[in-house]
Amino acid sequence: MSARRTVEEQLTRVLEAVQVLEAETRAIRDAAGRTLADPATAAHDIPLFDNSAMDGFAVREADVAGASEEHPVTLRVIADLPAGVATDPALGQGEAARIMTGSPTPTDADVIVPFEDTAGGLADSLGEVQVLRAPAKPGVFVRRRGADLHAGDEVVLAGERLGAFQIAAAVAAGIAEVTVTRAPRVAVVSTGSELLAPGDAPERGRIPDSNGPLLEQLVADADAELVLVARVVDEADAVRAVTAEATALGADVIVFTGGVSAGAYEPVRGAFDGGGEVEFAAVAMQPGKPQAFGVLASGALVFGLPGNPVSVAVSFEVFVRPALLAMQGRTGIHRPRASFTADAAWTTPPGRRQYLPAIVDLAARTVRPATAGGSGSHLAGGLARAHAFAIVPAEVEAVAVGDVIDVMLVG
Repeated sequence: MSARRTVEEQLTRVLEAVQVLEAETRAIRDAAGRTLADPATAAHDIPLFDNSAMDGFAVREADVAGASEEHPVTLRVIADLPAGVATDPALGQGEAARIMTGSPTPTDADVIVPFEDTAGGLADSLGEVQVLRAPAKPGVFVRRRGADLHAGDEVVLAGERLGAFQIAAAVAAGIAEVTVTRAPRVAVVSTGSELLAPGDAPERGRIPDSNGPLLEQLVADADAELVLVARVVDEADAVRAVTAEATALGADVIVFTGGVSAGAYEPVRGAFDGGGEVEFAAVAMQPGKPQAFGVLASGALVFGLPGNPVSVAVSFEVFVRPALLAMQGRTGIHRPRASFTADAAWTTPPGRRQYLPAIVDLAARTVRPATAGGSGSHLAGGLARAHAFAIVPAEVEAVAVGDVIDVMLVG
């Protein structure tokens, strides 16, 4: 294991090995969660045509400019325009068209008078209508064509994730297909002869494998595709065999948990150490000091994370998730961060950056540890309450109430 390096040095080594995956064309509704390789450009304007923002009457502003409750203006209703019609009735002086929200505005109309500003109500408005209030300004309640964007405008930029809002905007702009990067294929392998399958009865010396389910969810949250979830005993040959299996399945990334420290039974180290493909390093962070990373002959990235659950969660967020997003060509690869005030005191490890599972109060802008047990990497129960990691610099000896702390938001 080489001399201890900083988090930034380790992350730089990881990102320098990343290559953006190939692009593919997908129907917009089948591209959720993918990252755009090329910008998605509008096929038509939004709105597509001038339309009404209110249920009411399309009128000529000059006809109703002086309307008031004391001096109502009576107009003849010559058309009814529910949503979905394509008609464009001509409006002469003193004429109006009843119109519903979203319906095309007649070319001759330049304002919409809402039902609330008329007398007679909906049921009595097909013959004539009395306008009780003049429009507040020219063009009021008319949504103009192209007011949002025009055909050819970039709706979603390259490098952005296609979430619900982005897909809705693309569909509204007439985009049928998009060019996106392929989802990374990921294999997740828990090592440890002591591990039980989730749900198995506990026994002395054996513990549930919580790392596998943890990584399954974190990988999915990073918009990657799981191709293998495995659990192997503490034998180097078992690690070699599962690596071959993952490679045969086309894995772009293999994530091991456990087996990377300096103990007597470290199967990941036994399988890879000295081979030149995977490097084992000590990183100045807590939890997560022992890290392994490398690139196989197949091109697959290999991550070896410590075995304790909090170490796995932290290591994934700091190293693996940014790599998975970078492989997709994502513009932003890091979780959002913000500053919060500590409302509890806690200790920190000497000489190492601390990543503490934390609870934040967004309204009060405060942060505190998620578990009363401190920052132990084995304290998996505290993860259930954590929706952030408090990040404390290596030179800070302790956190006091009132200290301002950098926080990575993950929940």
